[in-house]
Amino acid sequence: MAILTEKEFSKHVGTTFHAKFDEREVDLTLAEVKGYMPEPTEEKKMERFSLFFDGPADAVLPQQSFQLRHEAMGELDIFLVPISSDEKRVRYEAVFNFYR
Repeated sequence: MAILTEKEFSKHVGTTFHAKFDEREVDLTLAEVKGYMPEPTEEKKMERFSLFFDGPADAVLPQQSFQLRHEAMGELDIFLVPISSDEKRVRYEAVFNFYR
């Protein structure tokens, strides 16, 4: 099982993750990993980051959990939210917040 950390995902920016949706697979490219600095009032041992994926404009995935498959990271279940789109792509975000 893959280690779901900002550092691990950062190694795979620009690579393809395959999302299972109904009876087909949609390819998503990991476009960006964005870490968040802890606020002064927050617990210091929190892992907080977002992943941004780009997918095809003709296959919009709904907001829900998807099983993603990646060559190096294996199979992952990740909640994706579509956040923007244009004629070329749909951008999705997955947010992670957990104690290390």
